[in-house]
This record gives sequence, structure tokens and C-alpha cells, in this order.
Amino acid sequence: MEFKIKHGDLAKAKTPCLILGVYAKPKLSGPAEVIDKASGGALSALLQRGDMTGSRASCVVAYDLPDIAAERILLLGLGKRKELDRSGFDKAFAAALARLSEISVTDALFALPKPPKDMNLYKLVRQTVMQAAQANYRYEHTKEPAKDAPPQLQNLSIWIANKDQDAVATRAATHGKAIADGIELTRDLGNLPGNICTPSYLAEQATALGERYAALSVEVLEEADMEELGMGALLSVSRGSREPAKFIIMRYSCAPISQQDNKPVVLVGKGLTFDAGGISIKPSEAMDEMKYDMAGGASVFGAMVAACELQLPIDLIGVVPSSENLPDGAANKPGDIVKSLSGQTIEILNTDAEGRLILCDALTYVERFDPALVVDMATLTGACIVALGRHPSGLFTADDELATEISAAGETAGDRVWRLPLWDDYQQQLDSNFADMANIGGRDAGAITAAAFLSRYAKKYPWAHLDIAGTAWLTGKPKGATGRPVALLSELLIRRAGIET
Repeated sequence: MEFKIKHGDLAKAKTPCLILGVYAKPKLSGPAEVIDKASGGALSALLQRGDMTGSRASCVVAYDLPDIAAERILLLGLGKRKELDRSGFDKAFAAALARLSEISVTDALFALPKPPKDMNLYKLVRQTVMQAAQANYRYEHTKEPAKDAPPQLQNLSIWIANKDQDAVATRAATHGKAIADGIELTRDLGNLPGNICTPSYLAEQATALGERYAALSVEVLEEADMEELGMGALLSVSRGSREPAKFIIMRYSCAPISQQDNKPVVLVGKGLTFDAGGISIKPSEAMDEMKYDMAGGASVFGAMVAACELQLPIDLIGVVPSSENLPDGAANKPGDIVKSLSGQTIEILNTDAEGRLILCDALTYVERFDPALVVDMATLTGACIVALGRHPSGLFTADDELATEISAAGETAGDRVWRLPLWDDYQQQLDSNFADMANIGGRDAGAITAAAFLSRYAKKYPWAHLDIAGTAWLTGKPKGATGRPVALLSELLIRRAGIET
């Protein structure tokens, strides 16, 4: 999908469809007033007839307005001007995109209204681009395209009133497209079935990215390499599968010479390409959705793509420990004790708490990079869904400043998080009579004790954990990967690179 920034005489803009905002009562937005004046009050007459009230997400299409070059006008209801925020804009614009699809428009011009109260021009343009690109997403890797599917929007131009803001709007569109590209890859990887998207497949995709981007180098550790290093926790999970585990390391560097001695940001993503629960097998209902247990790893891929597309001046490392968790004869058994890369031993009381076993070795491994920051992402616990539902991801960190930084990035990106406690009080729930720790802490505070477990392996650098179990995919109908938290991670990296948003 292509995006352009335009300005100039809106009445003379040639386009199959011009999208204009209308507020409640109704009241025309600034660009709509320009078209109304140029057309001799055609839009005002339409409003007076009651065809458009301005209610949020309402749409009316008008044709052949006098002295207007656009073939048709799509009036988009934005609701009350004072109440319009990012969420309201998203809902309204989603309705416009759906209407464009219904009338088979593949090329449109959106005349931006005044930014909502919690957005500036940069954020408005970036969100418009991201939303349009994501609305075009179709999963077709293992199915034939629908023959009766309406044509998709191919070109979206964005009109801004002030030519002096062209640079800001262009930068925002570029950022939005790059983030959308990362989200698309993340969704594709998540939606692929487990018999295709195996640990080996993820390793192949990482290698392909390394070949595509000059700034990206890729290394894949095999099980023999992990054995030699002492990754006993990770390998204990992969023993239950015929698919060999892979430990994927992607290094991106585009920092200026003056910053090349800076410490890297490291992203770690759980890459469980299918999780049956092992010996502690999951219920059969919705087990197909356990192909999404690699969504944390997929989001690392997406964030790396966004960084590469944007050529961010930053050092970044993405790490994806990848395995399956199946109930083979060699699989972990409840009561088994394994030794992690850190040297700490773990009593496995529940084999379905395997994500923390592969992540703990990854968190120890990344110490060698002397990171400025490590953020791990994992569909780690159903308990996080019980606590927070499916709107925010769970955020865990003992660092208040880091919590503020990540929360602010999430708010800007529209990919929100909610911080949960990580007090030492919870650590005692992981006590074991036979090992340094147990891999579960009981029913109480399951998301917190999972984060507490990981925190024992992340003491040598600033660290945060995102539990994305409730946000990484949609269940029921529609079902599918969301691409979260790629938008949040991208915003965090953009800020770390010193780029104004």
C-alpha cells in the first residue's frame, strides 16, 4: 500500500474519493468547510437535510459536487469535537475504511481534521497510515483468496492544511508504514500453523531478514551449541518434541560512529511455536490457538523489521529462544529438576509453565551483550488475562523510570500496558524443597510469580517483562494475531534513538 502527503487547493484535488470529517450537531471540520465553500454550500445543504448528523463512525457518500474535482465525497462522522480522542478517531476511521471497501474504492484522499485532544499531527498521520495498512491485512498463506472479496485500498493520500508541516507529516507516514510492515510480519508468523511455523522455520525467516537488510546480522544456535553452553532449562522443553530447538540472535546496528560504544537495547521474545502443555497437557478446547505461543518471538521479528526500515540510529539485538512443548516420552515430568544456564536449579512442578524455562536461559545469555535495556515479551500466563482482560499487556519491572518510559510509549503507540507489582513478597511462592526454585508459585498471582521467576535471571541489567497473553491474538470470531506489542516496541526504540514523536 502506498501513502503520500499532499497539500494545496483541496477543491482541485483529483481523487476517486475525498474523505472529510464532520463533528456532531453537525459541524463541518476545517477541510470540509473549504469544500463546502468551493461547492456553493453543497455540504451544508446535505447536513440540513439530516443525511449526516456527525455521530461517530457514521458515513455518507456524496457524488458530483459542483466545482469539486473529487469524484465522490465520503463524509465521516467524528462525534463531539471536544470529546474526540485517539480511540474515537480509530473507531471512526475504521468505519471509513470499511465503507471504502464496500464501494470498491482503491485510491482515496483523506483531508485530516484537527488532531484529537491527545494527539499531534505526527501521531495523527502515523496512526492513519498504520490503521489503513492493517485494515488491508489478509492471511492467505494456506488458503485461496476469496473470489468475491472486494478490492482493497491501494493508495491513500493524506492532505494537510499547512505546507510548513510537510516534513513532520512525511516523517510520520514513513514511520507508520515501517511499523505496519513489522506488524504484518508478526501477524503472518503468528497465524501460520504449527506444522509450518516451526523453530526451524523461524530460524529460516531470521536468516532471510539478514539477507534483506545490510544492517542486520543473524546467528542461529543449534541444540548442540545450547548443550555446550549449558542451557539446560531450554533444552528440557525441546526434548519432548521431534522439532529441534533454535536460539535465534539478530543484531542490528545503524548507530553513528559517535555512539558505537553505547550499550545495545535487547528484545527477547518467547518462541514456543506450539504449546500442548507437555505432560501437564492443556484442555483440548481452543488448543489450536497455542500456535500463538510464539507471539513474543514474532514481535521481536516485527520490531527488528521496523528498526531496519527506519534505519534507526541505535544498536539493537533481538533474541528468540524457540521450541515446541509436547508430551513425548523424553518430555519434562512434574517433579523433574533441571539446571539453567545461570547455574540455578529449577523444580518443574507444571510442565505447562515452560515459557519461563526457555526465557530464563535467554535472559542469562544476553548478559554477554552488556545491555542498556532488556525487554522480554511472552504469552506467559492465562492469569494475566484474568487480571487485565485483553486490552492492555501486563508490565512488570522494579524500575519506576523504566515503567514510566514503557507506559508512555504504549500510550503514544495506542498499544497500552498496565503495570503490576513485582515485590519481593511474591518470591517465597517459588520456594522448593529440592531445587533453588520451583517453576510455578501456585494459583495466587500467577502472572506476578511468573515475572518474579524471570526477575531472578535479569539482575545484571535494566529489565522489563511484558505478558502479552491477552493481547497477542484475538480469540473466537474474528480469530487471528494482532501484531502487538510491535507498535509499543517501535515507539520505544524510536524514542531511544532520540527521534521526536
